[in-house]
Amino acid sequence: MVDDSDSVRIGVDVGGTFTDVALLVGDALTTAKVPTTTPQHAGVLDGIREACDAAGIDPADVDAFAHATTASVNALLERDGAHTALVTTAGFRDVLEIGRQTRPSLYDLRAEKTPPLVPRRRRFEVDERATTEGTERAVDAEAVRDLAAEIAASDAESVAVSLLHAYAHPENEAAVASVLRGELSVPVSASHDVLPEFREYERTATTVADAYLTPELDDYLGQVVAGARELGLPAPRVMRSNGGVADAATVRESAVTTVLSGPAAGVVGAAAVAGGETLGGADGATGAAPAAVTFDMGGTSSDVSLVRDGRVERTAETTVADVPLRTPTVDVETVGAGGGSIAWTDAGGALRVGPESAGAEPGPACYGKGGTEPTVTDADVLLGYIGPDAALGGDLSLDVDAAREALSRLAEAADIGGDGGSGGDGETADALDAPAAAARGVYRVANATMARAIRSVTVERGRDPRDFDLVAFGGAGPMHAAALADRLEMDRVLVPGPAGVLSAYGLLAADETHDAARTVRLPLADATAVDLGDAFAALTDRVLDDVSDPAAARVDRAADCRYAGQSFELTVDGGSEGEAGTAGDAGSAVDPDALAERFAAAHERAYGYRLDAGVEAVTLRVTATVEVAAPTVARTGAADAERGSREVVFPDEGTVAATVYDRDALGPGATLDGPAVLAGTESTTVVPPAWGGRVRRDGTVVLERDAAGGERR
Repeated sequence: MVDDSDSVRIGVDVGGTFTDVALLVGDALTTAKVPTTTPQHAGVLDGIREACDAAGIDPADVDAFAHATTASVNALLERDGAHTALVTTAGFRDVLEIGRQTRPSLYDLRAEKTPPLVPRRRRFEVDERATTEGTERAVDAEAVRDLAAEIAASDAESVAVSLLHAYAHPENEAAVASVLRGELSVPVSASHDVLPEFREYERTATTVADAYLTPELDDYLGQVVAGARELGLPAPRVMRSNGGVADAATVRESAVTTVLSGPAAGVVGAAAVAGGETLGGADGATGAAPAAVTFDMGGTSSDVSLVRDGRVERTAETTVADVPLRTPTVDVETVGAGGGSIAWTDAGGALRVGPESAGAEPGPACYGKGGTEPTVTDADVLLGYIGPDAALGGDLSLDVDAAREALSRLAEAADIGGDGGSGGDGETADALDAPAAAARGVYRVANATMARAIRSVTVERGRDPRDFDLVAFGGAGPMHAAALADRLEMDRVLVPGPAGVLSAYGLLAADETHDAARTVRLPLADATAVDLGDAFAALTDRVLDDVSDPAAARVDRAADCRYAGQSFELTVDGGSEGEAGTAGDAGSAVDPDALAERFAAAHERAYGYRLDAGVEAVTLRVTATVEVAAPTVARTGAADAERGSREVVFPDEGTVAATVYDRDALGPGATLDGPAVLAGTESTTVVPPAWGGRVRRDGTVVLERDAAGGERR
């Protein structure tokens, strides 16, 4: 039974193996995991029913439903999207294949490029010409109708239209798209709608990706919407790559914006946990906006991102499955080191980890499903982090002997002997046999790979990792987090209560977010505050058309700037157009001198210097955000969460006796000292000897490093 005063929110994240559900009734959180099915929407509805049954509520009691989907990214990865046609300016049909000069294997004479999403036989040309100054030659509507007949005769299921300089003067492109929509019964994506920015290759590639994904996503979301209606649920809001949600109708018209839907939800969830002590749901408010590195370690890879001043870091460009996408995206750095990553030796005998993964079938050797390759999970088993009686999901039990055999073969290949071997430091408190020494080596190598990813989003961008907390989640993240923090001299690690389903939890915290951008290429020395203000105002009007409640929206402005002559840009803050209720004030001026100074400071921070040169505003960006109330979670625990102890190997301390706790039984206010292992149903947390922790009201475990025996901060 739901109290009338309780809000009920549900978030559903579809993964490759499991569909995760987070249901919040008031401040009581219920989670569920169900197998991801084919078709996927059936698993979504099954997960909702299971979570509602566990919480004792009817799905019709749900007030808000948010969803993260893998439909788009899977279509790109598996190359099973729609048969797409491309219409472009005469002479430019091969833009997709020519691409850029950058090559992944510059000196490999046998390297093969990934084929473009549109084969040459479905690329069509139209006689027209626009420049940056205006339209020189208009399109012939009758010729476009003839072109439509050719497209209809092909097997095209969608069409992308990307004409030269349509970002600046879209008249010809709009005319072509209009005729094609009238003549054909398939979706048509036009670049001036999808990406009104310069750089022909990226604009074309992004528009093609949108057309390629639209039929699949439209069909999938249609099924989810219909299923939700049958259950009495509200219409879903869908997580987009930018870290915000939008209504399903809007998302169905911009499929390319959902490619990183799931990872974005995880980062948003981590940001909510990082701000838990200031955003409600936790004790001891700090009063400071959170700064955190988010660390999601799954089975195949690890994703790292950054939260600064309480906001998720974003980027305007990413690459997925060798397809460049210019769309606002949560800035995620991915490395091929996960629980299932295979350990191996290179030609020189050095130990390596990943990027190849054992996957779910057969999986790590310890799964007992026929896998023989040593993985990071097998190393975690031999080091004692995962207990011999751990359940790995369903009726799958741990096969410690199989893990030992796999690592024994690795030890032989890497010439790692007992007593620490060539892979150890020889100073451990207890001698290790060869398989355990190999496991320690695998653990160290995997941690080194993940530490590099964290450095790439901090040190390489002028940020000190010691100024950030580390938020660890995913099935394997909390096992490695404290060791990573030690490497990077970070003092605090946060392990969320729903660490194994944090993407689903993040959907409960996601704001409604919409973006708009346009290339202007405006020298700031020649611009006035009114010029910039008017340009931003036009974008503001456009983005507010998509917002559910414009009066409640906060509008933030940014600009991609560069020094004159540079071929790359940095995005800098352009200020806010007003607080809630005044977001639509189009008269807000933007000082070009202040914008140029912010760019110079950003350039100096990123590259170590600034130039005495003119600054150009290349692309203007506007983001409208309607904030939702942060989730407030209250968690209870048992009086005694200790479950004995076992021997655990720490790379620097050797074999020690670690206290084992039931992670789910640790209640708010509980404290613990390392060495310890917190065994949970979704993930395991490892606490090294020099660390201790406490449990917040929302169930987050806050791990802190002891400073020479002093008090933890």
